[in-house]
Amino acid sequence: MRANPLLQVVFGALIAAHAWAFEEGIDYTRLANPQAPESGEEIEVLEVFMYSCPHCFYLEPTLEEWLKTKPEQVGFKRMPAIFGVEVIPHAKAYYAAEALGEIDRFHLPLFRALHGDQGAKRAIWDEDALVAFAEKQGIDAKRFRETYRSFSVDNKVRQAWELGKRFGIDSVPTLIVDGKYRTSPSQTGSYEKTIQVVDYLIGIETDRSSATAAGGS
Repeated sequence: MRANPLLQVVFGALIAAHAWAFEEGIDYTRLANPQAPESGEEIEVLEVFMYSCPHCFYLEPTLEEWLKTKPEQVGFKRMPAIFGVEVIPHAKAYYAAEALGEIDRFHLPLFRALHGDQGAKRAIWDEDALVAFAEKQGIDAKRFRETYRSFSVDNKVRQAWELGKRFGIDSVPTLIVDGKYRTSPSQTGSYEKTIQVVDYLIGIETDRSSATAAGGS
C-alpha cells in the first residue's frame, strides 16, 4: 500500500511540534514485550479501563472528542482491566454488550450510573443488577444474560486478563498504542496531554509505516 503524502506531512509536523514535550519513560513507556494488534494494517489505540474507576469516567469526554477526529487509519478498541475477581462482572457485562452490538446504549450509561450526579456509586456490581441495568437501557434482558454467561464472553475476559499482564497494566485508565507503547494520565499529568501523547505515538508509527512502504515500493 502506497503511503499517503498528506498524512506523512501532517504527522511529521505533529512529531516536530511536540517532540520536545514528550519523553519516553516519563510521558509514555515502550513495552518490553510488544503485542501485535488484532486490526491488521491499522494502527490500533486500545483503551484499558474499569467501570469502577472515576478517572476512567473523567477521561471519557476527552476520548470521545478525540474519536471524532482520529485519523482514518487508526483503529480503536476498549478492554476492561481485571485486577481481581470482583471486577469480572463488569468485564463480562462490557463484552456482552459488545457482542450484542449495544455498546452505545450500555457503556457510557453504566459509567454515568456509577459516577454521575444522578446516581453516584449505585450498586451495579453483580449479574442480576447488570442485567436489570441493561434492560433499563432498552437491551433485551434474556439475550443479555445468555450472552453474559456465554463461553465466548468468558474467553474474552480470560484474554483481557492475560493481555493486561503482558502490557504491564497496573493502573487505569491506560492507553496502548499499536501494541508497542503505554501511556496514561498518571504518566502525563492530564487527560488532554495523554491524548496528545497518543497522537504523537500514532505519528511515530505512521512515519515508520510510510518509510517501510516507501522502501518496499
